[in-house]
Amino acid sequence: MRELTYKDALHEALDQIMAEDDRVFLLGEDIGVYGGAFGVTGDLQEKYGKDRVVDTPISEAAITGACVGAALTGMHPVGEIMFSDFVTLSMEQLVLQASRIRFMFGGKATVPMVLRLPGGSGTGASGQHSGSYESWFIHVPGLKVVMPSTPYDAKGLLLAAIEDPNPVMFFEHKLLYRTKGPVPEEMYTIPIGKSQVVREGKDLTIIATSVMVMRSLEAAQKLAEEGIEVEIIDPRTLNPLDMEPIIASIIKTGKALVVHEAVKTGGFGAEVAGRIVESEAFAYLDAPIRRLAGLDMPIPYNRNLEYHAVPQVENIVEESRKIVQGVY
Repeated sequence: MRELTYKDALHEALDQIMAEDDRVFLLGEDIGVYGGAFGVTGDLQEKYGKDRVVDTPISEAAITGACVGAALTGMHPVGEIMFSDFVTLSMEQLVLQASRIRFMFGGKATVPMVLRLPGGSGTGASGQHSGSYESWFIHVPGLKVVMPSTPYDAKGLLLAAIEDPNPVMFFEHKLLYRTKGPVPEEMYTIPIGKSQVVREGKDLTIIATSVMVMRSLEAAQKLAEEGIEVEIIDPRTLNPLDMEPIIASIIKTGKALVVHEAVKTGGFGAEVAGRIVESEAFAYLDAPIRRLAGLDMPIPYNRNLEYHAVPQVENIVEESRKIVQGVY
């Protein structure tokens, strides 16, 4: 199978769905002539015109509000927030409008919109352009939260998100854009709400999201040299969260480590840990559930400080080793 970068997989998904469905249109800052801050929209304005690839003013609230309104009239808008940090300016439209409308109208109105949210650290973009905000939105009933880690998942989940009748928050880590992987040429969807076992093992279950899946896989190779075999699960969708593979894995390994880049306090890892405790897997645990996450601080500009603010491969190796060896 041919390989595409994560960025090109997203571009292909948008291109294919726009060619097939004229209800789909894009809007965001610099997504047209410039092709997007990270090049995802590329030549789509040239191909589909300015009415379907809309360069907007610098107003995230307007982008999000326009998506909500268009979705209510039957369109399938895909908005891009240039950096996920600025979704903070969209909160009223997301929390009080997009997520609520279907409930408040008794299911008679739907909001089929996608908000693409590039984010994450590792690019030297400092404290206002490097955040991870996914846990904010899993707390909002009515919003779906998707976080693909591979080019294959990026294309399939974006197409599924566009087809979904509900608003979808689509988080893309900036460090993943240049990563490559196999991607089918044809259109395909990956069901929203399905976790995936990306590596099998017997000694420890690692639940990792986004770029941390890649780092966990690298850590697993190093741990295997020590005789420690870890199983890695990528939730792919944070809300709704598919716990079945996670529970089955923990019943097998007896140990769990959740790894994400977002800050630890109130993070996705706490939700996963809570659900494990409430499940049948709890009886099989022979070690405390551990969380490895970003420090409770904004992402620093200094390269060395930025590196140490979020989990790296060596941190995953060390934490995994401690859990397996019973040293906390």
